[in-house]
Amino acid sequence: MKILANDGISKSGESLLLEAGFEVINVKVAQNQLEDYINDNGVDAIFVRSSTQITQELLEACPSIKLIGRGGVGMDNIDVTFAEDHGIHVINTPEASVHSVAELVFAHLLGMARNLHQANRDMPLEGDSNFKGLKKLYTGHQLKGKTLGIVGMGRIGIATAKIALGMGMRVVMNNRTTKEVYFNLEFFDGQQVPFSFSSIDINELYKEADFITYHIPAQEEYIVTDTEFEKMKDGVGIINASRGGIIDEVALVNAIESGKVKYAGLDVFENEPNPEIQLLMNPSLSLSPHIGAATHEAQEQIGVELAKQTIDLLQY
Repeated sequence: MKILANDGISKSGESLLLEAGFEVINVKVAQNQLEDYINDNGVDAIFVRSSTQITQELLEACPSIKLIGRGGVGMDNIDVTFAEDHGIHVINTPEASVHSVAELVFAHLLGMARNLHQANRDMPLEGDSNFKGLKKLYTGHQLKGKTLGIVGMGRIGIATAKIALGMGMRVVMNNRTTKEVYFNLEFFDGQQVPFSFSSIDINELYKEADFITYHIPAQEEYIVTDTEFEKMKDGVGIINASRGGIIDEVALVNAIESGKVKYAGLDVFENEPNPEIQLLMNPSLSLSPHIGAATHEAQEQIGVELAKQTIDLLQY
């Protein structure tokens, strides 16, 4: 049975599949060549990340496909309904990248609070001639005692909350589905402290939060526009490491220019892989190229999880 790992797979995951008797084709096939490649090679399963689109048209043209594996959480690049209606397994790896994404949120958050995103731009230019001036200019804020608003309290939202609590932050959350969230905050020595949160109204969250981070799936429309920005605190910090298109990027730039938003950290964009130049050149933005799950540890675990699920479903 042949598996096309179109967006790659970790060595650990590949080894598990090979040991189970699968053939792994670890190559990148362009989107417009996928149909021919799958049919010419008799591919039974395909593993993808966010860059490869698995559409109804592709699946109709490739009847050999029995399983689609998404390395990560969101599956908005896959026509899941059509696949499942036609007996094709669709799997993902919701646990593997949780901590990596949460840590990236705080990489942006800490960098913004201490102006590292701007200092890293200016130090090579002025570090030798204006050291004291930059030092004064980039006085920042500590996170301890500040309020973090989390919109979407799923696995990644909870992992983000745990880091915030460990740093002495107050956490408020808004969740559309589960209104009560319970979890244990674990420490390196095995100690655990139970926490629970109740979802508050989104407008109340906007009123209270010093920083807001979004952890929700792709949406058909913006959920953050000029209207939502107006409800937030002046000088708020925004983080989006979930999906591009949930924040109106034009409204975000306007909110930064007005002072409503002091800074924002973006790992995802409306126009990937070609973010708008107004974002790329904005000094108030801390930017990364959709790397939430891009750690060695997360990639290893993603491969292992995909392999185990595939073996369970297809080995016979």
